[in-house]
Amino acid sequence: MNVCMLTYSFFESDTRILQYTAALTARGDTVDVLSLQREGSPVDEVLDGVRIHRLQKRTVNEKGPFAYLKRILSFMAKAALYLSRPSSIRRYDVIHVHSVPDFLVFATLAPRLLGAKVILDIHDILPEFYAAKFGLSKKSLMFRALALCEKFSAGFANHVIIANDLWRARLLERTTAPDKCLTVRNYPDPDFFHPYPHVSDGKTFRIVYPGTLNEHQGLDIALRAFARVTSAIPEARFDIYGEGPALSQLKTLRETLQLENRVYFHGFLPVKEIGRHMAEADLAVVPKRVSTGFGNEAASTKIMEFMSVGVPVIVSRTQIDSLEYDDSAVHFVQPEDEVALGEAILYLHDHPEYREQLVDGAFAYLQQHNWAKRKFDYLAVVDSLCPRTKRKSEREVHA
Repeated sequence: MNVCMLTYSFFESDTRILQYTAALTARGDTVDVLSLQREGSPVDEVLDGVRIHRLQKRTVNEKGPFAYLKRILSFMAKAALYLSRPSSIRRYDVIHVHSVPDFLVFATLAPRLLGAKVILDIHDILPEFYAAKFGLSKKSLMFRALALCEKFSAGFANHVIIANDLWRARLLERTTAPDKCLTVRNYPDPDFFHPYPHVSDGKTFRIVYPGTLNEHQGLDIALRAFARVTSAIPEARFDIYGEGPALSQLKTLRETLQLENRVYFHGFLPVKEIGRHMAEADLAVVPKRVSTGFGNEAASTKIMEFMSVGVPVIVSRTQIDSLEYDDSAVHFVQPEDEVALGEAILYLHDHPEYREQLVDGAFAYLQQHNWAKRKFDYLAVVDSLCPRTKRKSEREVHA
C-alpha cells in the first residue's frame, strides 16, 4: 500500500506522525511525507524508510491570525500542486492529512477524485485552537466560520481520527457520524521515551518543561511559581526546551523575576533527543491554563512522555487530564494558581519517597495505555479504506 502523510508541522518532531509511519513501514507499506522545513533541514530526505519532501520553511513566530493563515494557505497550495502532478496523482492509496488546519484535506482533491482515500487526523480541534491562540470569542464570525470549515473538512474525508474523547464528542455534535470517527490519543514512542540511567551530580534539583511555547501552556505561571521557591530550594534550576510565540515574553518575565541564573531556554530538540534530556529531570511541570478553553481540553503528550522516562509530573487539573489520569500517576494542582504550583514543587522536592510512588503509579498506568496496543485500531482503519489491497494486518499475523 502507498500512503502519503500531509502535515503542516515538522515531521521529525511530531511523535504522532512518526508512530503512524513506523507502524506502516514495519508491515511493508510505502510511506511519503509532505511537511514543513526547519532551518538547516534538507528539502528531500529518507528517514527510517520514509521519504520526506519538505514543501515550505517555517519559523514559529506568527503574531496574528492572518499571518498564520497566509502561511497555511501557501503550504496548502504547494501541497495541492504536488499531489496533482502526474507522478503523484495516481500513486497513493491513502492520504493521511494532519490538522491543524483541518481544511488542508482539500489539497488532496485531485487524487481523491481519482480514488485515493483520505483520512483527516485532528490533532487539535481547530475552532477552539484558533480562539485560544488569537483571543477570539466563540461567538465571533471567525470561530463560526472555522466550525463550518471543520464540518466540510470532516465531510470531505473518508475517515476522521481525533486526539481525545472530549473532542470526539464535540465533533460528533458538529460534523460527522460515530462510525466514521476514531479516537487515537497521543502516545510516547517507546524507542525514545523509556527509563534512562539517571545522571545527577547530587547538587542540583532539575525541573524540566519541553514543548511548544504558547500562552495556553501556562509557562509564565510556572516561572512565577518557581520564583516563589528558589530561596527554599537553592539548588533548583528550571530547563525549558522548545520554541513558540510566547518565547520572548517568557524571557522578559525571566529577567523581571531575576531568574537568569536559574531558568534556561534551550530551544528545539527533535524527538530522538529530547527523551534523554527529560529523563535527567527530578521533576516535571505541565502547568496548562483552563481559562482559554482549549488548554482545558487539549491532552498533553508530554505527561505520558515524562511518565515513560520515570520522572514524576505536576499537572494542572484540566478537564481532559482529570479524565485520563488519577492521583496515583500524576500530582494534580489547581490550574492557574502559582501559589499552589509553588507549594507542589516544594512538597515533591522535600518528599523523594512520594516522587517514587508517582513513578511506580505511572508505569502501572502505561501498561494499559500505550501505542503498541492502539496501533492496530489505526491500521484497521487504513485497511478498511482500501479493500483492493488484500493484506493481513499485524494482528492477524501475530494471532
